Amino acid sequence: MITTNDLKNGMAINYEDSLFEVIYFQHVKPGKGGAFVRTKLKNLNTGANIEKTFRAGEKIEQAILETKKMQFLYKDEHYNFMDSESFEQIIVSEESIGDRKKFLLENLEVTIVFYKGAPISIELPVAIESKVLKAEPGVKGDTVSNTFKPAEIETGAKIQVPLFINEGDVIKIDTRSGEYITRVSK
Repeated sequence: MITTNDLKNGMAINYEDSLFEVIYFQHVKPGKGGAFVRTKLKNLNTGANIEKTFRAGEKIEQAILETKKMQFLYKDEHYNFMDSESFEQIIVSEESIGDRKKFLLENLEVTIVFYKGAPISIELPVAIESKVLKAEPGVKGDTVSNTFKPAEIETGAKIQVPLFINEGDVIKIDTRSGEYITRVSK
């Protein structure tokens, strides 16, 4: 058990039978009344953000999370990963992966977060390289800067790319925002 005075950004807590990550916290000491802690929490099971105010010094349970580097192998009815050191394979549910599934490439190394031995979420690398499978051809003379067109990458995700990107190009994508970064090769 810790108190709300011990909160830090990135810390995991167990609150109302759910696992939350502290995204933001602020200690407030008003002129009248007792001090309190204003927080923004992310539910690690659902991904939803909530705002919660605690009394200063209130006891909460800190959740101890474990992380492991693992390699994504394949998807059947579940997502299958392998520990890069022990070669042990685990299955992760689609709910634990959430929207990050649209950037999962085979053999991609990810960080899996475990709570009490069970996988609860994955962390992707900041950027991935992927081949463009479908893209409308750019119209010659369409050189207005910052003009984008839809494209589909090999994971099935649809993203916006500049007009000069063609089918077969390998591009780098920011996995946090889903935005195009640069073309790697033609």
